[in-house]
Amino acid sequence: MNNPQNLKEHWNRAYDKADNQLGWFEENPAQTMQLIESCKLEKDVRILNVGVGTTTLIDALLDAGYFNLIANDLSDLALQKLKERIKKSHNYDLNCITDDLTNPIELQNIEPIDLWIDRAVLHFFLQAKEQTAYFNLIKKIVAKNGYVLIAVFALDGAEKCCGLDLKRYNVEMLQNNLGTDFKLITSFNHTFINPFGGERPYIYTLFKRH
Repeated sequence: MNNPQNLKEHWNRAYDKADNQLGWFEENPAQTMQLIESCKLEKDVRILNVGVGTTTLIDALLDAGYFNLIANDLSDLALQKLKERIKKSHNYDLNCITDDLTNPIELQNIEPIDLWIDRAVLHFFLQAKEQTAYFNLIKKIVAKNGYVLIAVFALDGAEKCCGLDLKRYNVEMLQNNLGTDFKLITSFNHTFINPFGGERPYIYTLFKRH
């Protein structure tokens, strides 16, 4: 499954169903929005949501007045569905980039961003080189004084998601990967109840680049 083409096909198959049939789908991204609002960012900041899927977070960001949004996913089907929904609901033309976070081509050449948002992507990268590529991309494109918001399965979280094995994290592991340029602002544990009633323990973290 490590083959990027196989992974793309895997995720396109996954997203070929209704949002409420996806185990990670979150009706209300309250925890993420709470962290974003704590940053007190200007409304024109550049926000990149990686592994965005068909998230309702884009809707919430637009509702809150943010308008400089970039959505990334490996699944072009997910991005197509998201883009169409946002156009219909908010008359907003969402900037979508299909790219692999473990081997980024387009993303590594974008202008610096002020906020990196990842809910439930990092934990799919099992190999050290994939994790290194992910964190190197953050270090490359997050602006000085920019923020990094990562929400992943906690150490007591699920071992699998969407049929794939996961690597679970705590705050120290994330801090070690980000390095000393990034300072932890806050973190908390949150048990997400998925659309099927399952409990999924997450760790939510917010870092700031210095």
